Amino acid sequence: MSTGTLFDKVWDAHTVGILPSGQTQLFIGLHLIHEVTSPQAFAMLNERGLKVMYPQRTIATVDHIVPTEDQSRPFADPMAEKMIAALETNTQAHNIRFFNVGSGSQGIVHVIAPEQGLTQPGMTIACGDSHTSTHGAFGAIAFGIGTSQVRDVLASQTLALAKLKVRRIEVNGELPPGVFAKDIILHIIRKLGVKGGVGYAYEFAGSAITSLLMEGRMTLCNMSIEGGARCGYVNPDQTTYDYLQGRDFAPTGSQWDAAVAWWESLRSDANATYDDVVRFEAADIAPTITWGITPGQGIGVDEAIPAPEAMPDDERPVAEEAYRYMQLAPGQQIEGTKIDVCFIGSCTNGRISDLREAAKVAKGRHVAGGVKAFVVPGSERVKAQAEAEGLDKIFVEAGFEWREPGCSMCLAMNPDKLEGTQISASSSNRNFKGRQGSASGRTLLMSPAMVVSAAVTGQVSDVRQLAPVG
Repeated sequence: MSTGTLFDKVWDAHTVGILPSGQTQLFIGLHLIHEVTSPQAFAMLNERGLKVMYPQRTIATVDHIVPTEDQSRPFADPMAEKMIAALETNTQAHNIRFFNVGSGSQGIVHVIAPEQGLTQPGMTIACGDSHTSTHGAFGAIAFGIGTSQVRDVLASQTLALAKLKVRRIEVNGELPPGVFAKDIILHIIRKLGVKGGVGYAYEFAGSAITSLLMEGRMTLCNMSIEGGARCGYVNPDQTTYDYLQGRDFAPTGSQWDAAVAWWESLRSDANATYDDVVRFEAADIAPTITWGITPGQGIGVDEAIPAPEAMPDDERPVAEEAYRYMQLAPGQQIEGTKIDVCFIGSCTNGRISDLREAAKVAKGRHVAGGVKAFVVPGSERVKAQAEAEGLDKIFVEAGFEWREPGCSMCLAMNPDKLEGTQISASSSNRNFKGRQGSASGRTLLMSPAMVVSAAVTGQVSDVRQLAPVG
């Protein structure tokens, strides 16, 4: 087993005890909740007459079901209205801080916690959402959990978990132009597989990782779960501290200095031991796109869709299913694939830096005819910042719709859905069958810059090949 890693240190610091099952009872420092997985958990508490043990350690927002066009209440969807009303009732009853629509701080749960300084190094974090791994970008250990576990954290502030192995994934060198954190993680999942991380925490390291800004690191950790890992993290460094300092919930004064000293002590030791180490070269990573129905079915934009005989035996059945569902053929170039819908947003790529990169490509260009393209900021603060910088005007002038914050078409638990067999270029995190709201809709995952490239050309295209504007 690993020793001396940040994972080991944070795990040990939060261990309450070892249960008869052999699992660790782990204290959870920060619990994030939203409207989808919390109503049943609160109902289970109420049935047992239990209260939330540490309401000050729980933060709520609404994101999955909120419409991104008209957010007036009541919501047009009766179920969405029922879910937000339940969250309002439960948070008020248990004295939990709730960032509601219109508060100025609402947004996707994995966007608002970092941007407000709630997410900090050395924390254990849990949320009833699989992409909670996002928060590992700060040197936290963050777990997505199920509804019954949401209940457990509300009632006891602890979780029963088996300790993970730790795999160090190094990406060294300088990223080529047009290649972003989204491409790194799609490349890693392509190489290691969607089940490669089962039983592991991923520690991301190497010069290409440490050169990323915090929002890029969040993108990377966000999709750790898509590679099968239970969580992913990056050791905290000066980039982390610069991002956190001055944010709403960050320590101040002498407490800040003490916090940084502690955070530094949590970094993986130079002589730490790992259960596995994998290395990649940044120069080998191209703008990467998924062609199939799992995040592991990815290729470079200049590559052809692989043939089944080039795959391991256990991957061929899923590949055959993907060819049929996606209506794509082995040997077909992914570049040139016609696109119907372009979506920029989600907890993977809905932050201000994502919108800035996308706007650079959109400026001076226009969405191709027949393409529906829209941008959904990850939070009310991201939206306000983007508007202050004039990014909204760039998008609108380029033919994109500028929307209100929410999860939107990442999972389509709201009005934003694909129709029929439409194919989308999406900056989100999952390309599962039916993920974006249509049972036959098709999703190609890519970076925000690549989504814009697809939008303005009407097809999958290499953002590196777009002619300069102006």
